[in-house]
Order: sequence, then structure tokens, then C-alpha cells
Amino acid sequence: MSDAPPHPRDVFSLDGQEKAELSFLDALGRGRLHHAWLLTGPEGVGKATLAYRMARRLLGAREDKSFGALGSAPSDFVSRQVAARSHPDLMVLERATDDGKARKSIPVDEARLLPGFFANSPATSPYRVAIIDAADDLNVNAANAVLKTLEEPPPRGVILLISHSPGKLLPTIRSRCRRLAVPAPGVERAADMVEHRLGLDRRQAERLGRMAHGAPGKALQLAAAKALEADDTAGEILRKLPEIDEAALLALADTFKGAEGQARFELLFERLADQIHAMAVGMAGERTPSGLDRWAAAWERLVRWPIEAEAVNLDRADVFWTAIADLRAAAKASI
Repeated sequence: MSDAPPHPRDVFSLDGQEKAELSFLDALGRGRLHHAWLLTGPEGVGKATLAYRMARRLLGAREDKSFGALGSAPSDFVSRQVAARSHPDLMVLERATDDGKARKSIPVDEARLLPGFFANSPATSPYRVAIIDAADDLNVNAANAVLKTLEEPPPRGVILLISHSPGKLLPTIRSRCRRLAVPAPGVERAADMVEHRLGLDRRQAERLGRMAHGAPGKALQLAAAKALEADDTAGEILRKLPEIDEAALLALADTFKGAEGQARFELLFERLADQIHAMAVGMAGERTPSGLDRWAAAWERLVRWPIEAEAVNLDRADVFWTAIADLRAAAKASI
């Protein structure tokens, strides 16, 4: 369960996005293909997987309907080139580097390569294609460099931009793209994928589906990050409040060091926040307004603290103990 999900370029199946695929195929079939597509939806719903499916079709990969309307044959030469990141007519901008590490943003130097890429005619394919995964990760200068390419649509060129938060993009970028909604398929479909891929029992799979708000890719990421363990830990902390197991919490705080510790810290805060939200919804009308206010304030801080801790390099253990004190105060106010 610790194995990370495969990269979207290596995924050939996509469930629950038939409407988006048919919309793209309709535009392609009628000769009304827009030069830029903005794929929007929550993180982990398959936007990048859909972008690679679109790219394979535009690059001329052999169709394989056993993988859906937009499916391509994995054994096709084009598919194998895309998987090997060696296709001459495909350019990908992403935070990940060749060694697998993730940068904080997509640098402007890479975005400035787009005009040169599209200045050339397709080498072996009907189109040249660029995937930006995700447009949210473009820094200001990189976003402006992409905008220049969008303002001068390349002939036989298509740009596929992925965005988890399109409202944060430059309005001029949004206005030059055709938006393609990629919604979350739902908890049941997310649970089906987790159950099939990882062999978990149905109860665990459904828990991950709910945590991921119905986004299959997010559910797989959570499984790899051991979110079930973090969720159990968060539940145990909240059940004991306002009492705490100080020895257990000291041991837990000691695991927040380093890069792995940061991920564990952020995941625990996410699970605490989600459980408090669910608890507050159930408490509405049953507890005093002051108690609900304290839980709401605690939830807001749980969401905010990991971001602030990373931004100003706060000690994670100190932030954790501050959060515990905050939660104890909210629990006491609700008694």
C-alpha cells in the first residue's frame, strides 16, 4: 500500500469522465478543435490522465476502445514514445524533475521554450501538443510566458492546461482556453478503484474514497501516504479530548522531522480538520453556540497552520502542541 500511484502518462484507463472525453472527441471530429483546453476539477480526479489520453489521440496513437472512447493501444509506437518521454511532438511542463523530485513551481525558463516548440511543424504527428501539469504551478513570469503562446495560437498545435484552482489563474489565460470540466466521479467509483488496485477490503476503500471526496487519484495518493493510519490517529486524539495521552503525543510529535515528517504532519492536520468538520456538522443544534464557534475556529487554524509552518519554517512539534491546546479548549467549551 506504500507504492505511489503510476504517473498519468503510464495510465491507459480512466473511469467516470466519459462526458469530458466525448466533448473533446466531438470538437475533434467536427474540425472545431480549440488550440487550448483548460481541464478543471479537484485534485486527483484524473485531469492529467485525461490530458495524456487527449495527447495520444492528437499524436496519432492507434485507438483501442477497450480503454474507453478516448482509449489508445498501450503497445502502439506513439503510446510507447509518450510513456518513454521521447515523442518529438509532445512537450510537458511540470514541477517534477528528471530525478523525480518536485520543484515549488514551473520555472519561466521552461515556459519560454513553448514558442520555439510550436514554431516547428509536427515531426511525425497530425499535431504538436503541450501539457502543462499544472497551470496552478506556473510562477508569475512563467504564466506570462504561456500567455504569449496562447495569444498567438500555433497552427496544428494544441495546449492542454491542467488546473485544480482555475480561479487563481490569470483571467487572460482562462479567457483564451476552452474549459473542460473533469468532476470527481464519486465515493463509490473511487472506492472501486482503490479496492481493485490495492486489494483493500471494502470498508477501508470507502473510507479512502470519502477522504478523497470521490477523487480516485487522490484516494490512491492517500492510500500510499498511509492516510488510514493518520485518520485513526486523528480519531483517537479527538475521542479522548479534553484528556490527552501525553506520552503518545510526544512520540508522535517526534515523527514530524524531515521531509517524510512534513508529509506526516500535514496529513494528520488534514485528517483532524476533516473529522472536526464532520463532527461540527453533527453537533449543529445540539451544542452551545460558543462550543461550535470554538470548533470552527480550531478547524480554521488546523487548515492554516501547516501552510504557515512551511512558509516561515516554524517548528512542527511546537505547532502540533499549540493545535492540541486549541483542540482541548474547544472540547472543554463544548462540555
